[in-house]
Amino acid sequence: MQPLLQTLGISHPILQAPMVGVSTPELAAAVSNAGGLGAIGLGAYSPQKAAETIRQTRELTGHPFNVNVFCHRPAIADTDREAAWLNHLAPYFKEFDTLPPQELHEPYPSFIGNENMLAVLLEEKPAVVSFHFGLPEQAAISALKEAGITLIATATNPEEAQLAEDAGMDALVAQGVEAGGHRGVFVPEEDREIGTFTLVRLLCCQSNLPVIAAGGIMDGAGIHAALSLGASAVQMGTAFILSPESAANENYRKALKSERVYNTAITANISGRPARGLANRFYRELDKNAPALPDYPICYSAGKALASASTAADSDDFVVQWAGQGAPLSRALPAKELITTLVAELEATQ
Repeated sequence: MQPLLQTLGISHPILQAPMVGVSTPELAAAVSNAGGLGAIGLGAYSPQKAAETIRQTRELTGHPFNVNVFCHRPAIADTDREAAWLNHLAPYFKEFDTLPPQELHEPYPSFIGNENMLAVLLEEKPAVVSFHFGLPEQAAISALKEAGITLIATATNPEEAQLAEDAGMDALVAQGVEAGGHRGVFVPEEDREIGTFTLVRLLCCQSNLPVIAAGGIMDGAGIHAALSLGASAVQMGTAFILSPESAANENYRKALKSERVYNTAITANISGRPARGLANRFYRELDKNAPALPDYPICYSAGKALASASTAADSDDFVVQWAGQGAPLSRALPAKELITTLVAELEATQ
């Protein structure tokens, strides 16, 4: 068996991406029970909710699963910048006969320096913890490793991969620009937008760590291609959104079955950090004569409010529907059946 699969305790080289707002204990457990590595995204959760979600997942599977936390640089509030952004958004809220929030707030903190969330992870001891947007402080990394937890970090370029390796990570997720959802780039202003397969090959040639390919991989042929370039496994997110176990709402599911899937784009207008989703007016209009964005995730509270107003008006103009460039290949299959299908497709390529 491939060494990474042994380390993770899984049978198949397939990891489900820990999509906040889409991943559920049911989805993670179904993937893990089928021989892959399920995941739950805790980045937007309180420590209490994180602990509850880990326990709920553990009740549904005795197999390993991954819990993911956000390691973005801590947000710095700037009332002038935030007021300017809300003023910029006011005409769009007016279209839906509502007002923008009077002020913005930070909906969740970074894992960096978050002693309460670290305490939860050390208490619950999930098999795998993964980091997005960067790395936590070295003391937290050391404590998690001493607890016997396997650690994975997202890297979008070779420099980030080297930082992760030097910090003591056990594996790397090579997130290409094709991937849906938030880019894992450590410094958003310096995103080089490297494609998945180029990034996988770069990291496999540079790093001593196992590489997990992520971005645009939707079927067995894609898995085979990633493994052929040296990846030890793949991480798939968009592929699981249509699974009945995901938390995606009906409008999201309809959109992924519509012509909209052929047009994804990346914007920071929604949250303050670049993220790929089904393109709408968030992506096409908000840059025009725009002031500087508030810090992530403070900016996200404005994006969520506008998305809620759009949804309440039964409009897709400002809904948030993350998806990767492989979205047209989505299949509405239960997670177990999707894993079985992917494995069969992979075996057919060999």
